[in-house]
Amino acid sequence: MSDVRYKRIVLKLSGEALTGAQGFGIDPDIISGISDEISNAYKLGVQIAIVVGGGNIFRGVQGSSWGMDKAAADYVGMLATIMNCLILQEVLSNKGIPTRVQTAIAMPAVAEPFIRLRAIRHLEKGRVVIFGGGTGNPHVTTDTAAALRAAEIKADCVLMAKNHVDGVYDDDPRKNPDAKRVDFITFGEMLAKQLMVMDPSAVSLCKQNDIPIIVFDFAKPGSIERIVSGEKVGTLVGAEERVKK
Repeated sequence: MSDVRYKRIVLKLSGEALTGAQGFGIDPDIISGISDEISNAYKLGVQIAIVVGGGNIFRGVQGSSWGMDKAAADYVGMLATIMNCLILQEVLSNKGIPTRVQTAIAMPAVAEPFIRLRAIRHLEKGRVVIFGGGTGNPHVTTDTAAALRAAEIKADCVLMAKNHVDGVYDDDPRKNPDAKRVDFITFGEMLAKQLMVMDPSAVSLCKQNDIPIIVFDFAKPGSIERIVSGEKVGTLVGAEERVKK
């Protein structure tokens, strides 16, 4: 642990990251690879909490386009995140990593309810904790859920895993081929420039609690292990003071 820079992290995985080339559902090879990456960081002694999205199964905006009430559609999306959590738990458990799932929506038959002090205790006991159900409220993204949980468990940073996006760019690289990736950007700049790499509410919450965010491409093997060890990977989003450290 002496060589580890970030001792307690929240890893944010999008649901779409689990789909692989098929574009929906879960690709077994992808989720197994993600679990290996988590396992490598876990073996360094890092305390790991994970927030998983549900977009590979259902998205609230998708339901709204069908005419569903937005709140109802968001609740279905929350249930989708819990399905992903339970599957990820089994994959990690099969790799010998003790794991607990906590949900913002109570369903005691399959998971614990989210209890902040219990989550912290699990982490201190060497268990990976997976948070499902977002915040338990509609109209709130899982990005914001990741920032909220990071604040509640006093995480050292939030790792925002992206699929084939290796950081924050000064413009949309899909529209501007001259867009350049930045190694560091402040919370304020991120919000002012409206760089939609993540939900602005999540950025604001991390800013309020001084929790740095690292945006990186999880598809590159070893990224999580390198980040927690202190290597520069992807883009660091933080307070201006961190530049001087």
